[in-house]
Amino acid sequence: MLAVVCPGQGAQSPGMLTPWLDLPEVAASLRRASDVTGIDLVTHGTTSDADTIRDTAVAQPLLVASALASLRAVLGLDADAPLGAAVAGSVDVTAGHSVGELAAAAVAGVLTADEALRLVAVRGAAMARAAAVAPTGMSAVLGGDPAEVLAAIEGAGLVAANVNGGGQVVAAGSLDALAALAAAPPTRARVVTLQVAGAFHTDVMAPAVDELRTAAGAVAPQEPAVRLLTNADGSLVPSGARALELLVAQVAHPVRWDLCQETLVGLGVTGLLELAPGGVLTGLARRTLPGVETVAVKTPADLDAARDLVRRHAGTTEELSS
Repeated sequence: MLAVVCPGQGAQSPGMLTPWLDLPEVAASLRRASDVTGIDLVTHGTTSDADTIRDTAVAQPLLVASALASLRAVLGLDADAPLGAAVAGSVDVTAGHSVGELAAAAVAGVLTADEALRLVAVRGAAMARAAAVAPTGMSAVLGGDPAEVLAAIEGAGLVAANVNGGGQVVAAGSLDALAALAAAPPTRARVVTLQVAGAFHTDVMAPAVDELRTAAGAVAPQEPAVRLLTNADGSLVPSGARALELLVAQVAHPVRWDLCQETLVGLGVTGLLELAPGGVLTGLARRTLPGVETVAVKTPADLDAARDLVRRHAGTTEELSS
């Protein structure tokens, strides 16, 4: 059974799209994404510097466009081919981390690629505005006893905004509280400041939820053609309408990637393909999904390995409700 996963914010890097532009179908997909979002994603993915693509309003559309373009390259789909039903025979289950959920919703056919791109443009800009209201941030807590780490985060007045598994939890909240946590970290843990604009997946993002909900009101979601997991609790999403509701609400709620990985194990996933810019989620999978073969798509050089993984692991015959 094959899982396709889509990375979240922080996975971007300067120049990451440069080698992809040599593939006509990927270049066409990225140009279309630029037109749909109104953001020059080709420039941002090739020549923009790290500070520019760290901007939430840029990073989020860039990541969704990259993931979907790389999937088309893996499966040999052109820039206009609809996803969902077209990938159902090659993908058994899909999930995305944070903003990657929008890409996963397009993989599953709940949203069209254009709908996912329009929504992510709204999401990124709205989250950037919400983050600018007050100085907040996020820090990764690496290692330590899981219960002690969560208790320390709560005791510092912070939120465990990303529980990623593999000894990685991301705390979010005020800069003073994050500094206090770093000064007195949990036993056998270290705290690393993340270069993000604010406390994502907390109540700080409530204004962004309202903006995204308004935009989502113009979308008519379809039923999943591929199993789709939610970051809310790692469960299978039962319908397209519920998927859209969860995508909106998740902006201000913690990401439970640890529970998504538990569901992948329970489903019997044997192969995991991380779409571009891959690396982060496969790294977590190697620590938390023993025996699952992984491939991270970073450049076109990874396409042969990705296609081989799809060939050998895809093809479940179970019902979507199972």
